Amino acid sequence: MDLYQKTSRWKIYLFLVGIIILLIPWLFANYLAKKLQEGEQKKMQIYARTMEELTRNTDNQADFTFHQQILASLKDIPILAVSETGRVVDVINCNFSGDTVSLLKEFKSTGIPPIESFGYARYIYYKHPQTMQLLNYFPWFQLILLVAYALIGYAVFNTSRREEQNRVWVGMAKETAHQLGTPISGIMGWIENLRMSDDITPEEREEILKELQKDSFKLQQVADRFSKIGSKPELTASSLREQLLMCKEYMQARSPKTIEYEFFAHSDCDPQVMINSNLFQWVVENILRNSLDAMDGKGKISVDCIDEKTHIDILIKDTGHGIPSSKHNAIFRPGFTTKQRGWGLGLSLAKRIIENYHKGKIFVKESKIGEGTTFCIQLPVYQA
Repeated sequence: MDLYQKTSRWKIYLFLVGIIILLIPWLFANYLAKKLQEGEQKKMQIYARTMEELTRNTDNQADFTFHQQILASLKDIPILAVSETGRVVDVINCNFSGDTVSLLKEFKSTGIPPIESFGYARYIYYKHPQTMQLLNYFPWFQLILLVAYALIGYAVFNTSRREEQNRVWVGMAKETAHQLGTPISGIMGWIENLRMSDDITPEEREEILKELQKDSFKLQQVADRFSKIGSKPELTASSLREQLLMCKEYMQARSPKTIEYEFFAHSDCDPQVMINSNLFQWVVENILRNSLDAMDGKGKISVDCIDEKTHIDILIKDTGHGIPSSKHNAIFRPGFTTKQRGWGLGLSLAKRIIENYHKGKIFVKESKIGEGTTFCIQLPVYQA
């Protein structure tokens, strides 16, 4: 329910941001248009006063020169001079076909009040220049572009989201099978061992039952891990060394004998960290399993930790094929895989578990083709 509420809330926020983005240039365009209209009105008032002076002093050459200068400054503004009886006496800066009645109606239809004059014309009508008209259309043009952009973006976003959801579902199915595969294979192996053994000793029976119990517990862990995805897990102070050694014990028992495990060979680091034990072990096992796949049944896995004062670095190194530098970030994306089955969501979930739940980081620290890869998990230092 919270997820849907958050999604709806974000849609409202995005809608409001879109309205604001639209309103700002709209208001600015209206502000500019208003200022330009005020400037035009002042120019027309000056023109009307000049015409009055020119009518009174027809012999004044200076007034005539000033009149010409005023007309030059109004070259973009269509002007219509009308007498008190309603007869058009002058047409300036507009195409005139000879039909003064239609022309006067056109000027009046703009809704711009005429400037009153007492010169050779009683009323001076004018229209906004073409640039002003374009400025008025600009917000509508911008609205069309924004709507088109929003529709295209929405379509692309929906398509991308559907594809990612499909990758997540496919990856989740593969990861579930991958997680269940190891303990189920172990259980089936022990059952087959029991079936083939006619004279099994009590000690051997006890050992088999112990291993069956481990695999059954592992199945329970897998179910618990998937149930915690999407919820807020509880974190407890735990020994990092102990957690890593538990992962080693489980994976080593299910790995080929040709795989060498080396834990804490270069340090005796054993800090306390705030983790969810089940989810953290899932992350480590994911990386270890990935390392096993990369080594083709033979090689070495080294695990160590370094106390960096502000955080703990957990280094997991293998001698596998290596990862190209161009894919260091891509391997953590949902659905990314280079294998036909199994992986596709493991590292994506590992990243989510470490970064979202444990407030840490996980990344490829170093990788060389043909030599191996070092993963780094960073966890905050526990402060009691």
